[in-house]
Amino acid sequence: MDFVYMRNLVPILGLGAVTTVELTILSVVFGTFLGLILALMKISSNMFFSRIAGFYIYVMRGTPLLLQLFAIYYGGPSLGINLPPFVAAVLGMSLNSAAYVAEIIRAGIQSIDKGQMEAARALGMTYGQAMRRVILPQAYRRLIPPMGNEFIALLKDSSLVSTIAMVELMRVAQQMYANSFKPIEVFTLAGIYYLLLTSVFTVVFGKMERRFSVYE
Repeated sequence: MDFVYMRNLVPILGLGAVTTVELTILSVVFGTFLGLILALMKISSNMFFSRIAGFYIYVMRGTPLLLQLFAIYYGGPSLGINLPPFVAAVLGMSLNSAAYVAEIIRAGIQSIDKGQMEAARALGMTYGQAMRRVILPQAYRRLIPPMGNEFIALLKDSSLVSTIAMVELMRVAQQMYANSFKPIEVFTLAGIYYLLLTSVFTVVFGKMERRFSVYE
């Protein structure tokens, strides 16, 4: 193994790792926002909204992320929509993540005792006020562990966006391999970067879980 070559690769792959983190954070933020809306729609008593949300979640969870990325990046131009790789990657990963986050949030909300909602409504709160002031503040603590798993899974899945010309950690590794024909050095170092990133975020979410569980 050529350790000198690996040492020279560290800053190059590091730039790709930074892009991977940016891509994952943006996707989780947008995915969480859309996922919250979908979760509220799915548990709504309005059957139209509930079925729309259920159908979206069914489709997005039942098809591969890679297919969704291809549909957005390669299928978009046929509809007159040309997106740069970064935008297409964030959009595809956000839409996919929203389906999983919606189910996480739905489960968290439904884990709160129904009496909490009934008590809030008895005090004169509207459904929205009860959800915002009573249910969600209790549910979010229970969402941290599954949201941490979703974040880490999405970070690893971000390697798929290299197929739509998005230059992130995996794409940089492929380019370095094509230039050097040293797969062991390149992909070993890329694997180390992924392990470091997942380890850091595992520790962060673990600390968040312990901190907020104190107030449970």
